[in-house]
Amino acid sequence: MPEMDMKRKGDEYAVVPSKKTRHEITVVGTREKAVVTSTVPRTSNLYAPIMLLEGHQGEVFTSKFHPEGKHLASAGFDRQIFLWNVYGQCENVMVMKGHTGAIMELCFSPDGSHMFTCATDNTVAVWDVPTGTRIKKLKGHANFVNSVSGARRGPELLVSASDDNTIKLWDARKRNPIASFDSSYPVTSVLFNDTAEKIISGGVDNVIKVWDVRNTQIAYKIKGHTDTITGMSLSYDGSYLLSNSMDGTLRIWDVRPFAPSERCVKLMSGHQHNFEKNLLRCAWSHDGSKVAAGSADRHVFVWDTTSRRVLYRLPGHHGAVNDVDFHPREPILLSASSDKLLYLGEIDH
Repeated sequence: MPEMDMKRKGDEYAVVPSKKTRHEITVVGTREKAVVTSTVPRTSNLYAPIMLLEGHQGEVFTSKFHPEGKHLASAGFDRQIFLWNVYGQCENVMVMKGHTGAIMELCFSPDGSHMFTCATDNTVAVWDVPTGTRIKKLKGHANFVNSVSGARRGPELLVSASDDNTIKLWDARKRNPIASFDSSYPVTSVLFNDTAEKIISGGVDNVIKVWDVRNTQIAYKIKGHTDTITGMSLSYDGSYLLSNSMDGTLRIWDVRPFAPSERCVKLMSGHQHNFEKNLLRCAWSHDGSKVAAGSADRHVFVWDTTSRRVLYRLPGHHGAVNDVDFHPREPILLSASSDKLLYLGEIDH
């Protein structure tokens, strides 16, 4: 029952809606109106089906959702890290500064309290997300650092890969690397396996190498790509690795311990790499049903992992799409491009 005010009127009582009730009616009215005027069936809580985020002064190389899904971070050539709201008007809520070179990749710690970044200033940085302050500047690489990734559980371990042909393992609480792996060639992408007992790397020698963290030796190699590996992503259950390469293919590999020697289980194509030689990244959806990658032809590609067919070829950007990410809880896709822009777009469930 709505709240009512009772007013004496002669010997009768007249019922007058209170201010609170009037307000409730207004709110409901506008909500109904909004539903009527919306012609596109919506699948997410985004303010609109497509949101454009602008503010960067240079190419955006990397962008990721915060694990909680309410914020996202982006960075690139302008050496600044932007933190944005995902919902509402997608306001830019924070700008973090500290790198003196282009930021090549960023990622969040599993609990979202820290962010790791790497840059062409040869450093890796650890940031406190709530305050936006840099709490560690990790030096050890002798050339551009192309990739950084954190462990999914356990202590705050991170791994970085560089043009100096090395992969370095760091403890976020310590100043110096705790291990170094010599890859013989520049390394463009690196990440941990699900248990952080192995490090997976890809680079200009076209070979994916799986390293044993305990003895710093190569456990096994995965061959199949015929050009530089530009990005990799591990499925959320840790069983499958997605890799993107300048050979124009996106491949899914079985990286479980006792998988058969022929580990390539899926091959997808359609997206493009070009003379710009950007490190185009790739991503898994949380349920594993979809994968996505950026393309030099200014589109975002989304494939169905079972059928390998292209589900979406999304236009909008005016430059190479360098990074993509799926929202942790909703059917929302994030894309970052050389046109200095970010797009948030909702897709079907």
